Amino acid sequence: MKKYLAELIGTFCLVFCGTGAITINEVTVGSVTHMGIAITFGLIVMAMIYAFGEVSGSHINPAVTLSLAVGGHFEWRETVPYITSQLTGALIASLALKVLFPSSLLLGATLPANATLQSFILEIILTFMLMLTVLLVSGSKNNQFTGLAVGGVVLLEAMFAGPICGASMNPARSIAPALVSGHMEHLWIYICAPVVGALLATGICKLLGKR
Repeated sequence: MKKYLAELIGTFCLVFCGTGAITINEVTVGSVTHMGIAITFGLIVMAMIYAFGEVSGSHINPAVTLSLAVGGHFEWRETVPYITSQLTGALIASLALKVLFPSSLLLGATLPANATLQSFILEIILTFMLMLTVLLVSGSKNNQFTGLAVGGVVLLEAMFAGPICGASMNPARSIAPALVSGHMEHLWIYICAPVVGALLATGICKLLGKR
């Protein structure tokens, strides 16, 4: 239960701070800025990895959990409880933001700025790079830098790709605000693409003989 609670709290903090930054930027008409949102996402991911890494591995992402199980680095019997905990934490965060900022229309929901295919492909590539970093850094002798490396990749990708696809890379991060705000029209992109990207990274690591 400690692991499940850690995943719930970690994902809650990720969604509350990350989509909270987007929400506050929306209701204050740009006070946080795009750069501020990217930095917020990167810092909260880094913090949660260092805070809960030794307890649960700090997946805080269903795509990461599923890919680790497929790659043989995580027990399948733990997959459903982990993902359930992540989704629960994300949903609580979005509900809290809804109570705090009832005037927000999106609550940080991820929506494609242009063509859906463009965002779908972007999300696959972004998640591929993120998962590759997770696997290669956490499996190396320098794994004490996992939080810094993963948080840095999230910040980097949110910085340049956020305005186009939202740079979700995490189904839980997208599912919760979509459900609470009612904007579920493009949710399939942010469920399917991160899973595909993460699985591709797992396959590439196998081919490289890493992990």
